[in-house]
Amino acid sequence: MVLGNGGENGNGNGESVSEFQLGKKNRYKRMESDPLEEEEEEEELQRHHTKKFVVACAIFASLNSVLLGYDVGVMSGAIIFIQEDLKISEVQVEVLVGILSIISLLGSLAGGKTSDAIGRKWTIGLAAIVFQSGAGIMALSPSFAVLMVGRLLAGIGIGFGVMIAPVYIAEIAPAVARGSLTSFPEIFVNFGILLGYVSNYAFSGLPAHINWRIMLGVGILPSIFIGFALFVIPESPRWLVVQNRIDEARLVLCKTNGSDIEVEERLKEIQLAAGSVNAEKYEVKSVWKEILKPSPSVRRMLITGCGIQCFQQITGIDATVYYSPTIFKEAGIKGNTQLLAATVAVGFTKTLFILVAIILIDKLGRKPLLYISTIGMTTCLFCLSLTLAFFGNGKLGIILAILAVCGNVAFFSVGIGPICWVVSSEIFPLRLRAQASALGAVGSRVSSGVIAMSFLSVSRAITVAGTFFVFFVISAISVAFVYNCIPETKGKSLEEIEMLFQDETERVEVEMEDAARLVQNEPK
Repeated sequence: MVLGNGGENGNGNGESVSEFQLGKKNRYKRMESDPLEEEEEEEELQRHHTKKFVVACAIFASLNSVLLGYDVGVMSGAIIFIQEDLKISEVQVEVLVGILSIISLLGSLAGGKTSDAIGRKWTIGLAAIVFQSGAGIMALSPSFAVLMVGRLLAGIGIGFGVMIAPVYIAEIAPAVARGSLTSFPEIFVNFGILLGYVSNYAFSGLPAHINWRIMLGVGILPSIFIGFALFVIPESPRWLVVQNRIDEARLVLCKTNGSDIEVEERLKEIQLAAGSVNAEKYEVKSVWKEILKPSPSVRRMLITGCGIQCFQQITGIDATVYYSPTIFKEAGIKGNTQLLAATVAVGFTKTLFILVAIILIDKLGRKPLLYISTIGMTTCLFCLSLTLAFFGNGKLGIILAILAVCGNVAFFSVGIGPICWVVSSEIFPLRLRAQASALGAVGSRVSSGVIAMSFLSVSRAITVAGTFFVFFVISAISVAFVYNCIPETKGKSLEEIEMLFQDETERVEVEMEDAARLVQNEPK
């Protein structure tokens, strides 16, 4: 009995001990798996922080684009009151509106060399300072001459800003998100345009000698945030590598990439692309010489980058935005307040559809969105031309004109608007990127200026409807340009994209050069 009981007790204890031991084993297993789980959690947390950091950098770098957008939007309404207050002619209106785009080419050209000298980050700050000075002068100007001085300074600042933001973001963003992040400047341009339209509407009720000054002066505010941004964003890792500041570049890459392995891979690719292993490369061939006497691959890059920049503007988007009150007036809308209210609808549409582009650009790719954009714009421009020609000065004409203008800016914002800057900032090799991107920005600004400075005169000669028929023809040509000249770059590193433009002979030469560099740097 005792033994039996003892046996039962023994079995009971045995089961208890067994359960206890199993519990210990499970606990040990959990403890053994905990480091792996913790490591995965840490990696996931690091990726999350990395994503937030890169997005923050892209946002801060894009703030200069708010200045450009605000100026475009606000000038469309402010010019009505400037003309009334300063008694300027229609030709002076065209010059005032268009000169900003023309003069900004000086900033874009200087921006490439400046960003190579002082860095991408501080070029962003310089752009804000120059624009802020110009905006202050414009807001206080007592005459057309002083207003033009402020306009010239603002244009130079905008030239710096539109050139450097896409380059900086393309160089700091990981390949998987580069498309959407490099589109941020276009988002902020659209946001700035919307703010400009809202400002026009909000201050239009004030006296004519005050309202336009307040409208222009409000444009100074984003510069305050840009000053703060300079203390947050790092320098471009690719620029740091070119300066042989490898350790600093590695620290930046650690903040913008998910793992140490990826950091080292990216750093190695950048070093090869920068030619930092063979510094004599820069002494053998200057950047501008290579651009002005390009190899076949560089020529293809220049045609693609500069071509898409020009088509973005010569399809008439700035004419639509700057002179939307003129378009709606032609359609039959009367009164300044009603005209400015209609432009707000255009601004909301443009901003909304740029957000659609951000969602789709790294999913569908660049080329499909460009097809949707250029074909849609072509259709809307044709409809707008017909509407103004045959349905003007009636309720139907007003509705069709608003729909056509909103459709045009929607298709622009979903494709060629943001993708233009994405493509032109990612196709060029590192040694040429700043200067070639500056050249593309010059093409964009010159095209914009020519359109803005000639729209009223051309419209008087061939009517507003005829002018938009010309834009329709140009937009149709842009579809063929996308088909023949734009490659798909989705998901590719900047170094891989460079290979897309090389023929077989050039590709073999580059591979042999890279192999020679690796052999030279092998430990002996």
